[in-house]
Amino acid sequence: MIDPTLRVLIPSEKIQARIRELGDQISRDYPDGNLHMICILKGACFFLTDLARAMKRDVFVDFMGISTYGKGKTSSGEVKVTKDLDISLEGADVLIVEDIVDSGVTLNYLMHLMEQRRPKSIRIAALLDKPERRLRPVHASYVGFQIPDQFVVGYGLDYAEKYRNLDDICILENTA
Repeated sequence: MIDPTLRVLIPSEKIQARIRELGDQISRDYPDGNLHMICILKGACFFLTDLARAMKRDVFVDFMGISTYGKGKTSSGEVKVTKDLDISLEGADVLIVEDIVDSGVTLNYLMHLMEQRRPKSIRIAALLDKPERRLRPVHASYVGFQIPDQFVVGYGLDYAEKYRNLDDICILENTA
């Protein structure tokens, strides 16, 4: 059954095509060396999986849990690490893989945290970018899609843990 509160913004075919393009670009930018892809849980796990498979090189994968959202649609503004890395990043090229760049609060915090671990380089790959919402400066080197300031779900993005498993990225319309 189709949820009447959802409107498709980016269909799955477009998402997969763009991820293949990003995988090719990242593979060209990092032809050799240790590339550590750090997935920001939970939302980015779908993107990370498809992006890693689209790349034409070996990668290391690890996961980090960061929380700024409760169960609502807005960020609490407080960043906390809920799961840290299992690997050292010293001397490695690091690619932070995020589902969406929104306010920039989380990624700004995360960039400073990662710099303390002395990697060779740090870049961000984000499936979605919402520049209108930026509160802190963040630059994503690889962006799938720039989207308007609307609340989106699907392909890993959730609302109160629902909708992550949708193939498409959808706008969640007001239900009130």
